[in-house]
Amino acid sequence: MTSLSGGENAAHPYRVDTSKPHPARMYDYFLGGKDHYEVDQRAAEEFMKAAPEVREGVLANRRFLHRAVRHVVAEGGVRQILDVGTGLPTEPNVHQIARALAPETRVAYVDNDPIVSTHSRALSDDPDTSVVLADLRDPRAILDHPEVRGVVDLDRPVALLLVAVLHFVSDAEDPAGIVATLRDALPDGSYLVLSHATGDVHEDRRADAAAVYRNATASMNLRRHAEVLDLFGDFTLVEPGLVRVTDWRPEEPPRPDAAPIGIYGGVARKGA
Repeated sequence: MTSLSGGENAAHPYRVDTSKPHPARMYDYFLGGKDHYEVDQRAAEEFMKAAPEVREGVLANRRFLHRAVRHVVAEGGVRQILDVGTGLPTEPNVHQIARALAPETRVAYVDNDPIVSTHSRALSDDPDTSVVLADLRDPRAILDHPEVRGVVDLDRPVALLLVAVLHFVSDAEDPAGIVATLRDALPDGSYLVLSHATGDVHEDRRADAAAVYRNATASMNLRRHAEVLDLFGDFTLVEPGLVRVTDWRPEEPPRPDAAPIGIYGGVARKGA
């Protein structure tokens, strides 16, 4: 998950702002990480008051990511992954999951948070992995970035990951147009892995939870099932379609006392 903070200051598009809560660092706090500041912790704890299930939600989203990556590699045969809005490194990372099945898999990580870039530099010696500082709101720049193109061949199938990032893109920033630009650049046989927060599940509390992000570096934009479904365009969803992340090919039965998770997730393929 990325912060999308690059639009705050055109003169310093990737400057770290430690005065405001940061979605990527809040996400790190939810996951139990250590790469966050007090301002992020305070905002995360405020969010949890409005949405107590959020910690389980981000863990469920992470597990969905793991299952989806295994699917596109093992069943889809994809050997290239473009992970946009990767967030702070959390093991196992995408390249570790993929290479456990296919060691030749190449991965380009993209985020516009300099903190993510700094923490990911340990991968810089890996010729089959790149870490790129770029902004999802400029998809053409991502596709044309030399460090992306050095790892990802857009003439061969690619798995595009947009996991827990698009709800930080406002309607005015045209998330559908952004995703369409990325989708259109991919050849047949490619996959789109996408998850997105929704207010469909906890409508009574969605406004209070989303309000926490108003003072953060990016607002949260909860979307309905139909709106998230539209982001897949003409890609064909694999079974079970666009569902809550806990319901996408779960490997364990759900706990009977588990709170419903307000995050949709799906995997779709381009072409026949």
